[in-house]
Amino acid sequence: MLFLVAALMLLGVVLGTVAHAPLTVTGAMAAVIAVWLGVFAVRERHGRRRRAATDRPSVTTSRS
Repeated sequence: MLFLVAALMLLGVVLGTVAHAPLTVTGAMAAVIAVWLGVFAVRERHGRRRRAATDRPSVTTSRS
């Protein structure tokens, strides 16, 4: 995921409007995007673990 952010930042520096922004602004925006993607990844992983735990059928033994 961080490779994707770095690749997009490099592409923006070479081809896009990021080339006209100061390097500190570009770095700050790249850091914001990286944090946003990291938070998204953690929330997705946590949500899938929670869903997987609740989707399991409960094992009950009936005593007769």
